Amino acid sequence: MNRYPWWKYAILAIALLVGLVYTLPNFFGEAPAVQVSSGKATLKVDATVVPRVQQALQAAGLQADFVQLDGASIKARFRDTDVQIKAKDAIAKALNPDPADPGYIVALNLLSRSPTWLSSLHALPMYLGLDLRGGVHFLMQVDMKAALTKRADALTGDIRSLLRDKNIRHAGIAREGNAVTIAFRDSATRTAARAALTEPLPDLQWAEAGRDSEFTLIGSLKPEAARRVQDQAIKQNITTLHNRINELGVAEPVIQQQGADRVVVQLPGVQDTAKAKDIIGRTATLELRMVDDSTEAAAAATGAGPVPFGTERYVERGGAALIVKRQVILTGDSLTDAQPGFDGQTQEPAVHLTVDAKGARIMRDISRDNVGKRMAILLFEKGKGEVVTAPVIRGELGSRFQISGRMTSQEASDTALLLRAGSLAAPMEIVEERTIGPSLGAENIDKGFNSVIYGFAAIAAFMCAYYLLFGVFSTIALAVNLLLLVAVLSMLQATLTLPGIAAIALTLGMAIDANVLINERVREELRSGASPQAAIHTGYERAWATILDSNITTLIAGIALLAFGSGPVRGFAVVHCLGILTSMFSAVLFSRGLVNLWYGRRKKLKGVSIGQVWRPDGAAPPAAQA
Repeated sequence: MNRYPWWKYAILAIALLVGLVYTLPNFFGEAPAVQVSSGKATLKVDATVVPRVQQALQAAGLQADFVQLDGASIKARFRDTDVQIKAKDAIAKALNPDPADPGYIVALNLLSRSPTWLSSLHALPMYLGLDLRGGVHFLMQVDMKAALTKRADALTGDIRSLLRDKNIRHAGIAREGNAVTIAFRDSATRTAARAALTEPLPDLQWAEAGRDSEFTLIGSLKPEAARRVQDQAIKQNITTLHNRINELGVAEPVIQQQGADRVVVQLPGVQDTAKAKDIIGRTATLELRMVDDSTEAAAAATGAGPVPFGTERYVERGGAALIVKRQVILTGDSLTDAQPGFDGQTQEPAVHLTVDAKGARIMRDISRDNVGKRMAILLFEKGKGEVVTAPVIRGELGSRFQISGRMTSQEASDTALLLRAGSLAAPMEIVEERTIGPSLGAENIDKGFNSVIYGFAAIAAFMCAYYLLFGVFSTIALAVNLLLLVAVLSMLQATLTLPGIAAIALTLGMAIDANVLINERVREELRSGASPQAAIHTGYERAWATILDSNITTLIAGIALLAFGSGPVRGFAVVHCLGILTSMFSAVLFSRGLVNLWYGRRKKLKGVSIGQVWRPDGAAPPAAQA
């Protein structure tokens, strides 16, 4: 009746082992490390940089615990901060021969001290949030008015080009706010213009105005189009911020939208506010220029001659020199979209670009006169320009064209990202700035974990005193619940914050509630005169429905917090929901496994250790006196 088959015990043993393995990394603490990331938009950090870092450390006589490629950066861990600082200087000197033009960002960082065998199993510690680790917090306001104005300016150029192509005369085009006003000399021309503009410009809604000799046509952004422009602006800004913050070496930055026009940026572990503000507020511009293919330019590229007048020397991907003309054909303001894809004829990876009407007219004229020549796409950041790519013009280009040849699918995606998110779509202003010191974070950790430990100890003392051996089983199940919860959070690489610790403490109180229900059900069966084995079986079976109902209703509330909350509320909700799931597993399956293991093999069980069970008449049944 109360005996588990072997496979159930195997499942419990595996769950316990997995919980132990994935919880362990959280107890090793953090070690000083150095992170190497790209300092230029066109420079990638890959496996070829790892030997260079290792050689730099070996030349300086420094020993690292390991040097490995982790995503888009290389991380090296050291035993103490003295070696870390020396390693940072040695690596920076080796990778950046010219300090004035660094190609790599070499930053101090912290990594887990977990043994290599744990890391090989992807057993990593939870990230610590801003309130536990310290760092900087920015609340940034996105200028949505500027984003809409930029879109309206682009539409004004499109309208002018469309009317010119249709040979429709107008008396002037002016932008007023987010609306475009077009003046005409007669009503018939206005009607023709409206018919010509409605289909090509679906984002605008048109209205006629004016009286007597005034004939005007007013185009304003549709509400859904305005919302789309604002959404795209804030998404592009968030993407750009992610790319820039990678240079700071932040382990787990939080960059998320708050409301319709604000972005929250939290950088745990960063104390240099000025450096963070400099990187976040940086601007980048995109330019298209023609490549100089003259004999003098070829000589200048190889270093055999001076750079010709009216040109500049840049380095393209792969390290080759490129002589580019100073005249700017097009800027990033005209670029409306860039997406990775494939060439329709050769099926090679390509980048598909879209420009506005003004840019399309320029591209058409330039490409018609320069077929077979190269056009360079440059990204300027911090006053320095880099060649993203320099494709050959194969034919006349228009509003939509593609870049292809000599690139992989990953390079096409990276190039599209650089072109699309090289600069902020709309200006941002820091409206709130807060710095949390590491000492305050350590104090928060101590207080938070002390609350969990003291709460657990108080619950364990009460359960053992009130329910005796069943209370011990409940306490062990509660410890397993805490173990599994921390393991799941570590496996998900969740960010632990102070509200998350509060959710863990709350989970302990809620988890023990299930064991209280089970124990009281068993007592009730014993009180009714059932045998100990029957009381255990019936108590668990009847308590399950109540436990399931109460946990589902609580889980619904947690999911609501997760869906509609943000920031600390969302962090609380994640731990809360996971805690409910692990508590149901440990309170029902694990605690019953312990009870079955202890009492299940006894055929003639006379009593169970579950505390005093009182009958209605005041006498205690013998079955409970154990």
